[in-house]
Parts: sequence; structure tokens; C-alpha cells
Amino acid sequence: MEDKLWENQTVVKEFILLGFGDIPTLRGLLFLVILMIYIATMAGNILIVALVVVDQHLHTPMYYFLGNLSCLETCYSSTILPRILASFVTGDRSISFTGCFLQMYFFGSLAATECFLLSAMSYDRYLAICKPLHYATIMKNGDCLQLVVGSWISGFLGNTILFPLLQLTFCGPNEIDHFFCDFNPLLKLACSDTHKIIILAFMISCIFTLPPFLLTVTSYVYIIATILKIPSSVGRQKAFSTCSSHLIVGTIFYGTLMIVYMLPDTQTLRDWNKVFSAFYTVLTPMVNPLIYSLRNKEVKQALRKIQEKIIPVKF
Repeated sequence: MEDKLWENQTVVKEFILLGFGDIPTLRGLLFLVILMIYIATMAGNILIVALVVVDQHLHTPMYYFLGNLSCLETCYSSTILPRILASFVTGDRSISFTGCFLQMYFFGSLAATECFLLSAMSYDRYLAICKPLHYATIMKNGDCLQLVVGSWISGFLGNTILFPLLQLTFCGPNEIDHFFCDFNPLLKLACSDTHKIIILAFMISCIFTLPPFLLTVTSYVYIIATILKIPSSVGRQKAFSTCSSHLIVGTIFYGTLMIVYMLPDTQTLRDWNKVFSAFYTVLTPMVNPLIYSLRNKEVKQALRKIQEKIIPVKF
């Protein structure tokens, strides 16, 4: 009976992303803010990748992971921000069903990949601080490559759970109360039964995101315990400085991610979801290069070398 009712309704072929609302007076300001964020994100992360490739001193496992993380952040931001900027310029907030699905798939895959990369980076720091004598033996170049490739493959493989969405029927309304195509807001618009997809998505998300999170937490429990055992304050500070940047990034990313996807779907939290989503989709990719460069001597030295080559210091 329900199938017959759906047949009498128009099937939705495009969606409207409500974004941050339609306030003409703020459109120009929001456009400039998001444009500056996007430029800063791309410039900062591309610079980190270039430094890791060019500077021989940064050819270590830690910076190999950092370079991949920065590469991921450029892709991550590019799945969302250009579409938002285009909507401000043209005023067109519509997106086709195919475009919406592809944005959601690539965004979800890159987010999952970041979870795996952050856990691999935490494991690298665990070995460097807790097992320093075995670090060079365990964390070889081949092992780094396997961890990185495994992170990318796992992220994109895990998000194949989204393909059943292609079989769902959307018959209206077609307005997504978000600034990008996200899983939960889109699923609420489906006319057909989504119960099985929700259960499958929950199971797969637990398999592909919970282990990396637990590995990250466990690694830092051991790292902090080891640092506290160091007798000198200088030694403790030096050890903690090697992992503090990663700890800050991981806390921001996982914290906002869990607030959006794991807490109960109440009206109060629903109103804040766009704000928290902006943290891990927009702000985190932008601040990552700042956090790693400002708190890292090797990166600052590499930047100084590049600066001296471009603008030689004359006395």
C-alpha cells in the first residue's frame, strides 16, 4: 500500500542545502570568512606537504604521517567549502541527488581515513616515547607505508555502507537543514524504510571508527604514564612536546565528531549540530598546520630554511 502511495508522489531528484540560513546582509560577510578559511586551509596544508617532501630532516615516520594528514585535509575541505562558496555567489543552494551522494561518500570516507591516520600517529608516538630502543626497528618505512595505505583503503571501504542509500525513495520534502550532505539529515528525508540501513551504518561505524579511537586513547594513556615517570622536568617537557600537537588535534576532531554522531538526537543538540560540524569539517583542517608548525621545532626550522632561500638575509 505504501509503495502505491509513493508512486503517486514526485520523486526528489535534487535537494536544497539550507546551510546557515538565507540572510542577505550576512551573505557577503560569510562568503569572505569562508573564502579566507578555505585559502588558509589549502595554503597551510599544501605548505606542510611541500616541507615534508623537500626537507630531508622531515623524512621520518612522524612527518610522513603528518604529510598524509595534511594531504587528506586539503581533500577534506575541498569536498565541502567550494560548494558553499558557489552557493553564496550564485544564490543557488540546490544539489543533485548524485552530487549529494558523492559529497557524502567522499566526506565520510575522508573522515574515517582521518580516524585511522590519527590512530597510526598515536601508535607512532607511543613507540617513540614508550619503546624508544625498538622504535627504529618496528617503525620502518615499509611499516609506515602499510599503515598509511591501510588507513586510506579502510576509510573508503568502510563508507561503502552508503551505497544502499541509492535504493531509497525520496519524495519530499527536499530541504536538508545542513551546510553539506550528511548521513543523518539526508536519511530523515527518505520515504522508504531506513531501519536496516541505520542498523548497518551503526555496526560498520563502530567497527571502523571505535577501534581507531580506542587505540588513540590507549596509546596516550601509556604515553602520559611514561612521561610522568621521567625524573627531570626538562625531560618531561621535551617528551610531551613531541606529542602535544597530535593530542590537541585528536581531541578537537574526536570530541566534536562524537558530539554530532553519538549523543542523543534531541532538539537542543540538533540546533548546535551545524556549529559542532563546522569544527571538524572547517576549523580543524585550518588549524592543523598552525598547531603542528607553531609547536614543532623541526617544522619551524624547515620553514626558516625555505624563507632564507626565497628571501636571503643580508647583513
